Amino acid sequence: MDKNKTIGFIGLGVMGQSMAGHLLKAGYSMVVYNRTKEKANALIEAGAEWSDTVADLAKKSDVIITIVGYPKDVEEVYLGAEGIIPNAKEGAYLIDMTTSSPLLAKRIYDEAKNNKMHALDAPVSGGDLGAREARLSIMVGGDQEAFDAVKPIFEIMGKNIVLQGPAGSGQHTKQCNQIALASTLMGAVESMIYAKNAGLDPMRVLESIATGAAGSWQLSNLAPKMTSGDFNPGFYIKHFIKDMVIGLEAAKEMGVELPGLELVKSHNDKLAEMGLEDLGTQAMYKLYDK
Repeated sequence: MDKNKTIGFIGLGVMGQSMAGHLLKAGYSMVVYNRTKEKANALIEAGAEWSDTVADLAKKSDVIITIVGYPKDVEEVYLGAEGIIPNAKEGAYLIDMTTSSPLLAKRIYDEAKNNKMHALDAPVSGGDLGAREARLSIMVGGDQEAFDAVKPIFEIMGKNIVLQGPAGSGQHTKQCNQIALASTLMGAVESMIYAKNAGLDPMRVLESIATGAAGSWQLSNLAPKMTSGDFNPGFYIKHFIKDMVIGLEAAKEMGVELPGLELVKSHNDKLAEMGLEDLGTQAMYKLYDK
């Protein structure tokens, strides 16, 4: 994808700001939109153009990347009357990097194809740190030709970029990631609670177990935070709950039972009821630390 193409970027939250920033620094012209304009200020100062509406952004862009909150937001941004597909250019590449519904990804793909556009679902893993350091894992669903065309853009934001299959496959793969994440997070929490109650130094315990068979990203990166009382979000509890709802709904459609995911969701629902949904996922520790 050559640098004379204009990228439209919608969604400038924890992840989106860094991802858009990398593309801007790489030399692409960029138009940005976010519900809260203040979050776009740094990018505008760096040379991005602000757009007042999604429709206006869509008309100006050759490639449109979205990373918004919930499937309902994705649906509105892409399929609403003032959304992307009714207003984008013929031949535009549409890349949704939100963790969203596989069925919705297929709908967007079909609508885009009917309008002579190319749609890819491309959710990411790696959190705010991965976004800042441009080493996200990007899981892609869609056509090979469209994937090949925009891969240079993906390579500016991530390191592990895999086309998983047809439309919806990226979202299904992200659910595989979230399912594995859920159980390893609970394991890290329970391990650290056990260490504390046994009178051990949790950080010293991690020296022994984090690089062995029990090792995981959750244990290495979140266990030190939870034991030190750092519950600032790299990944919000409220967004984790959203992801788990998507996974459980998709599993139900397939007739698959996921008891581990159901348990972790119930724990996070309790945290939300406690008013802690804006903390990081490592705050599950608070349920056990009594």
